[in-house]
Amino acid sequence: MNGARLSGVVVATVLPFDETGAIDWPGYERVLQYCAMPSGISAVFVNGHAGEAASLSPSERGSVIEFTRRVVGARMPILAGVLAQSTAEAIEQARQARQAGADIAVLFPLPVMQGAPTMPAAAPVAFVESVAQAVDMTLSVFQYPLASGFGYNTETLVAIAQIPAVKLIKEGSGDPAVYDDNVRRIRAAAPDVSIMATNSGWLMAQAAIGGDGILSGLASLTPHWLVDVWRAAQDGDLNAMRVANDKLYPVVRRVYGAPRLDIHTRIKVALRHMGVIRHAAVRAPLLPVSEAQAEAIRKTIDESGLAARLAG
Repeated sequence: MNGARLSGVVVATVLPFDETGAIDWPGYERVLQYCAMPSGISAVFVNGHAGEAASLSPSERGSVIEFTRRVVGARMPILAGVLAQSTAEAIEQARQARQAGADIAVLFPLPVMQGAPTMPAAAPVAFVESVAQAVDMTLSVFQYPLASGFGYNTETLVAIAQIPAVKLIKEGSGDPAVYDDNVRRIRAAAPDVSIMATNSGWLMAQAAIGGDGILSGLASLTPHWLVDVWRAAQDGDLNAMRVANDKLYPVVRRVYGAPRLDIHTRIKVALRHMGVIRHAAVRAPLLPVSEAQAEAIRKTIDESGLAARLAG
């Protein structure tokens, strides 16, 4: 990172696999060409939920970062997820991500942080500070929905934002009022920290409240429409935001329906239907969606005009 504040739309990439379960590198290159190269995409986030990072080996996570860098070059920063069981493991994953070429390590909450919404700030802050002290790297934190039991309360998030290495919050609190509070409080306490909206079910509302951009796995499927929403928000053009949101709405409702475990599997089904990838395979413990779900996804994609846009 060159110290510039990150803004705009950050794409959290899905990672395609072939029929054997191996990473489909040609397919992943097509994913990057489709969703990371359009104008308005400012960064790529790999090894997150969308990229099924929990099923990847350490060497695979490093290879994903290295491959992404070869494809996107130096034109944009790479964010890499750190999904660890302990502080020590988080430090090791962040070091590996830095060595592989990532610019920002995105720290997911540790499993032992369950109950974070009601937890004092000391333990979460100490976790992030420990990684910051051990790894010379820009850090981000992934704010989970408060309803999950892993999201940080506002006081904790503000304290984390004031750690010098932290330059970005992936803000997924899951509550519009909490998001509004967090944006205002972080702005006041740490104005150099970017706040990225990431509740893909209501991105228009988040963009209207404010922040610095959008970070979403949905950008793997609809990068241009998310750019349209964000640019309209920056222009204060409510009508243009509604137009872009109207295009997104049926796709979002189809992809982000229950069970939420299948969100990124559904995105893969859509990308396969559009010809971006050859297989919609996932790794265990995820399972393929039913044929009925797959057909509904294909129908929604056809009606949305996404496939026609790609062909054009």
